[in-house]
Amino acid sequence: MEWTGARYADRPTTEVHTRIAASPEHVWELVSDIGLMPTLSTELRSVEWLDGATWPVLGARFLGRSEHASFGAWETTSYVVECEAPRVFAWAVEDPEQPSAVWRFSLRAADDGGTELTQWMQMGPGRSGLSYAIDRMPDKEQKIVYVRMREFEQNMAATLGAIKKLAEGAASGEADA
Repeated sequence: MEWTGARYADRPTTEVHTRIAASPEHVWELVSDIGLMPTLSTELRSVEWLDGATWPVLGARFLGRSEHASFGAWETTSYVVECEAPRVFAWAVEDPEQPSAVWRFSLRAADDGGTELTQWMQMGPGRSGLSYAIDRMPDKEQKIVYVRMREFEQNMAATLGAIKKLAEGAASGEADA
């Protein structure tokens, strides 16, 4: 990620791509399984559907619990804002109208039967835990945003790498590790 000098109000974004040798339908099963995500993340500790939901559908809510060395532990409620199997799964964190973040998995069928998988995220426009750090050190806002966006990008790359390994292992008949 290159330095952009972005501020929180700029709604900075980042995205990571990978090519997976498995069908979009199979990759969809992984990216839409919110219960799998804590096993692939360095921050997300647990996730659970709310209101009786058991799978992503437009408007469904889920609770996520996270932890970070610099921010401590927190929980958020997310709302599914896009859901079209096996193409897109997106959620807004906290307030769907003014989310603290929006996250999206996009899947595109490749000509050879594989999948082009993208994970994208947008910070803001609603306040998040990062907003409090910026409030305490407004002169460091651009650096705070840059460092956090780099963390997101690195963590997203690791998540996509883990999804690729799971999908390709299953696609080749190997047992999941």
